[in-house]
Amino acid sequence: MLTFNEKLAIIESFPELERKDVSLKRVNFQLPNSASDKKNVVYHLHPNGNGFVYAGNINTYEQTYQTDDKGMVNIRDFSAEDLKKLIKDSIESLLPVEKSLAEEAIIGNQVEERWVNEEKNHLIVINENDSWNIYFGLNLEESFDTYGEAEDFLTEEGFHRV
Repeated sequence: MLTFNEKLAIIESFPELERKDVSLKRVNFQLPNSASDKKNVVYHLHPNGNGFVYAGNINTYEQTYQTDDKGMVNIRDFSAEDLKKLIKDSIESLLPVEKSLAEEAIIGNQVEERWVNEEKNHLIVINENDSWNIYFGLNLEESFDTYGEAEDFLTEEGFHRV
């Protein structure tokens, strides 16, 4: 098991994160430019070595981590390599998605929803003219009458919301 200081050194090696000292000598690390309302990447890192990392948006691990109802993973017994990977993936899952010019052309001022699968293929769902359209790049993949039908299709194809 890594010590508090070893975990702290690993976490502080991510310049995107801001340290926030909290009660009982615990430390949080936040991602200020998170695209989500979730800002804490590392939550309540304690001097005894216990702490949590947010993994609620991550479904692409080679191994499965047990998350609590808030999407947090207990990192008490993590190796340095596993902790680095989890934090990196957590940060990536919370950063705003850069839109390509092609995506901007399709999306315009519509509200989009992004879905991804384990191979990191991205699909975009947009409500256009009373239809729910699913795009892969510039290509219209599928079109559905209801959001529920689109959601069922994406889930059956192995995609999850980003």
